Amino acid sequence: MRAVILDGIVLGLAFGLLGVGMTLVYGLGGVLNLAYGQIVVLAAIVISLLMDDGVATVLAAFVGVLAAAGVAVLLDLTLMRPVYRAHGEERTLLGLLLTLGAAFVIGGLLAWRYPAGALYIFVSGDPVSVIGVPMSVGSIWASAIALAVAAVLLVFFGATTFGRGVRSVIQDETGARLVGISPSFVRTVIFALSGALAGVVAIAQSMSGPLTVNAGFELTTFALIVTVVGGLGSVAGAFLAGVLLGVVNALSAHYIGQYITTIILLGTAALTILIRPRGLLGR
Repeated sequence: MRAVILDGIVLGLAFGLLGVGMTLVYGLGGVLNLAYGQIVVLAAIVISLLMDDGVATVLAAFVGVLAAAGVAVLLDLTLMRPVYRAHGEERTLLGLLLTLGAAFVIGGLLAWRYPAGALYIFVSGDPVSVIGVPMSVGSIWASAIALAVAAVLLVFFGATTFGRGVRSVIQDETGARLVGISPSFVRTVIFALSGALAGVVAIAQSMSGPLTVNAGFELTTFALIVTVVGGLGSVAGAFLAGVLLGVVNALSAHYIGQYITTIILLGTAALTILIRPRGLLGR
């Protein structure tokens, strides 16, 4: 049981990063980025190709994160511009359609060009005992990276001027504009941050198991579930929901079977909406 729960926590921390990347974009622009999983996969393929060419793992990972951030910014500067000019339900629907189209394009191109593409970052070393359970060094590193990024994000949004500016845009875009904050610039920066987080997810996921070229839509589904359960626009809520759902995922896969795990996660999200429509830490 302890081993299953620890595996769930490792997975949940990656889920948390996924949720943060999606919830920030939604909080700022009211858009759910359905291409988010494909951006994670793109980062993984870039890192894998560079490593195959002999580039050092750390440098390849850094370039992969930059590539994911660059693609996210490209989406913001192109597809998202007409979306932001719309309002209300029109913005939401247009954003869903355009990002879904981007997901099919990115995923299709990657699957066509690299059908067997996958990223697995092997971290050597003897297993480390955690509360009596041997954990692989890769899983330990993946957890450490996710926790470090979580800490940086919480400090960034809570203690920096730009972070407070982002929060002000999320809470009241018109008011933020009146005090001199550019919502357009903030959205572009957050899209870049969201893409960078996608790259970090690719790195963390690949340290505990292979991340394949076909994982995009599954990752997007997990990101959506975490975003809903944690609360739209809440960074802390996304991490809390990610860990909880990661444990639920691990327990379900171990005791019931992987085939029904996604159904259980979707049921958890639906139950959360019924009990607490704004999510665990939503406002």
